[in-house]
Amino acid sequence: MRAIAVREGKGPAEALHVVTVTMPRPGPGQILIRVRAAGVNRPDIAQREGNYPPPPGASEIIGLEVAGDVVDMGPDTPRWTIGDKVTALLPGGGYAEYAVVDARHALPIPDGMGYSEAAALPETLFTVWANLFERGRLQAGETVAIHGANSGIGTTAILMAKAAGARVVATARNAEKAAWARQLGADRPVDNSAEDFVAVVTELGGADVILDIGGGSWFDRNIAALKPDGRLAQIAFLDGAEVTLNLGLLLFKRLTITGSTLRARPAEEKARITREIETHVWPWVKDGKVRPPVDREFALSEAAAAHRHLETGSQFGKVTLIP
Repeated sequence: MRAIAVREGKGPAEALHVVTVTMPRPGPGQILIRVRAAGVNRPDIAQREGNYPPPPGASEIIGLEVAGDVVDMGPDTPRWTIGDKVTALLPGGGYAEYAVVDARHALPIPDGMGYSEAAALPETLFTVWANLFERGRLQAGETVAIHGANSGIGTTAILMAKAAGARVVATARNAEKAAWARQLGADRPVDNSAEDFVAVVTELGGADVILDIGGGSWFDRNIAALKPDGRLAQIAFLDGAEVTLNLGLLLFKRLTITGSTLRARPAEEKARITREIETHVWPWVKDGKVRPPVDREFALSEAAAAHRHLETGSQFGKVTLIP
């Protein structure tokens, strides 16, 4: 089968190459998916650059989410049959024509949903659910601030928070992306090039929960914008990993600061999250309430171009590869 391999160099064109590799075979509890679309995510870029290696036992091929057709199964996969259309979370192996997946980490593609749209779901749905809802404890009626409104995480978080009945503040790098966030459902988009995030959120009474991908200089602003008993869910640190915290503010405002990654979690934990997603989020997906936009599709052979596009930050929504 064809797949994308990482060679020497960190830049997209230098590092990403189409190669021919042996097709994987499903073992016990696994299914083999003919990949019709694969999601492209920021962690893929980090892996390409050598900063985010796959967990032990995972494929070295980049790619954390796919959608396609079940074409083979190992023992102990009672739920699925040959021909089922599924989307799935992977620890690696998505940038390929076929991928082996833990059968417990797959979900049925809803009727009427295309493969590309389905491939854009798992990584972001799992991340947002685990951090915004489980760790951040977002409830209906609360105010949530979501940074990076144009990203795959941002667009998904806006849709999921609105479906849950929260009031959404979403930051974007310019007026155009702020307008897109409003069209997607954000109650109060913030144009970071012209507005003060803390001032906007404070005027609204403060945030109950903040979902942040920035870290760095955003940390102090997040702490200032949280109301008493607020929760900060940190899922990335594109603006820097090291910050300074005034513990007095933490105590005085009774804040909770939490963070997590998804890829290295045990398979059993991912299976639990899959069940939670199917119970609580999949009805929103089926009803059309949570359908993150797909910004662009690239051929599998254009993986380098897909990475370059994502690195510009110009997208609104997800980027996918089509084998």
